[in-house]
Amino acid sequence: MLATGSKLMTVPRRPNPGLLVAGVAIAILVLLPIGVTAGNAVAAGWSLAVMLLWRPLTGELLTNTLLLIGCVTVACALIGTGTAWLVERTDLPGRKLWGVLAVVPLAIPAFISSYAWLSLDSSLFSNFGGALLVVTMSYYPLIYLPVAAALREMDPALEETARALGNNTRQVFLRVVLPQLRPALLGGMLLVALNTLVEFGAFALLRFRTFTTAIYAAYRAGFSGAEPALLAMVLIALCIACLVAEQLVRGTARYGRLARGTRAAATRYSLGKARIVAPVVLAILGFAALAVPLGMIGYWLTKTGNAATTVAASDWAAVARASWASVRLGVGGAALTMALALPLGMLATRSDGWLVAVLERAAYLAQGVPGIAVALALISLTVHDLHPLYQSTFLLLLAYSVLFLPLALVSVRSALMQAQVRLEESGRSLGLGRLAVLLRITLPLAAPGLGAAAAMVFIAITTELTATLLLAPIGTQTLATQIWANTSTVAFAAAAPFAAAMAVMSMLASWLLARRFGAASVLSIAHGAV
Repeated sequence: MLATGSKLMTVPRRPNPGLLVAGVAIAILVLLPIGVTAGNAVAAGWSLAVMLLWRPLTGELLTNTLLLIGCVTVACALIGTGTAWLVERTDLPGRKLWGVLAVVPLAIPAFISSYAWLSLDSSLFSNFGGALLVVTMSYYPLIYLPVAAALREMDPALEETARALGNNTRQVFLRVVLPQLRPALLGGMLLVALNTLVEFGAFALLRFRTFTTAIYAAYRAGFSGAEPALLAMVLIALCIACLVAEQLVRGTARYGRLARGTRAAATRYSLGKARIVAPVVLAILGFAALAVPLGMIGYWLTKTGNAATTVAASDWAAVARASWASVRLGVGGAALTMALALPLGMLATRSDGWLVAVLERAAYLAQGVPGIAVALALISLTVHDLHPLYQSTFLLLLAYSVLFLPLALVSVRSALMQAQVRLEESGRSLGLGRLAVLLRITLPLAAPGLGAAAAMVFIAITTELTATLLLAPIGTQTLATQIWANTSTVAFAAAAPFAAAMAVMSMLASWLLARRFGAASVLSIAHGAV
């Protein structure tokens, strides 16, 4: 900082050349799947593109996808906001317990829930209603978490002033509380919309056709690479449209308390007669989101059938091998993702300039690229130009890194921001080189945040299905792919041990992460920064 008269000027921080080169390479890597997909789509030609996209199937996919996104987002907003209000602002009995139960569904992947509901009654839930139920029960915590946090941080003086002016509880909520919840609510709704848009496993198992299932079917048919590429471009365009729409609706307004002193405790509203009804409603919600998935897994674990099914269901050695494969890929993918996120985070937090901002934003574009589009783009690239990488573990780890780079970058950037630059400058003034400062000062200070980032990426990878299904080397069997393989053939009992192992692994890892780094880290598991 330089003082000039009464003004302070910030000295621009020039980017380190090595970090700048690394940032450019990482941005190219993230943008590569979009470029390959766009290139394949353009190569199809105008006439073929019109023929493939301007047909009843595409209209059906678009209708199904947009209708489901709209219904799921609204349903999750109502459930998540209502639950957060009951837990944070009312005298609800057992508030802490209901708050924990509202978060747990995030640890159960949507395709695990779809397996449970499908095995309960395949004919009843293989439709739009089943898809709406499964995805809503899986994703409503994405709205509950930020809205609950916003309610805890909100200044209660605003509500007290509104009540003093004669507003009743409903008016206070609509006129004062809801506008203050706007950033958290819109951010959560964006997460729900994006996750619904790119979901594949749940819809494929429920036989509900969306763009992701159609892209996979077109790829498996193998007649032409044009159709999956064109459909993938439509899906990418929808993802980016969601990001732009959320930013436009949110605007540039900022919400927060001006006074940072001691905050008064929020007033808890009396539920009155609803004190009996509210727990019943939350119990029904918990039953649908938790009891059914876990209960059906338990049921199929004890179910006996023909000899082949019984042997498959009891083959715990296969479960152990699949679990080890999931862990191995999770560790490898997390390590590679962190290796990419760290230099980009250093560049973004230790230097200024338009190029740095562009490179950082390019990395975040991965959150708008569906996993199936990334996987198909890498398949196309390696088959034609980099054949030695085709069907390799490294290619799968690379796909994980592209998909979950935004997830890691959020925590890495935050951790590096908290590591004081003055200590690094002091280290350099004492004669330490850049590498020594990084290893002895920066990384130790940022270690907790970096650990949280690695843990979140690990959990996301171990529950990922689409890229693993398409890119895993022949013979590689993870928990996700084994669940998919058995459920696709209606072998519910055979899938149960793998589903149980994944549920236990995911819930345990999420609980440890939340316990160590806070509930906000659990929210980041589902997606990168908004």
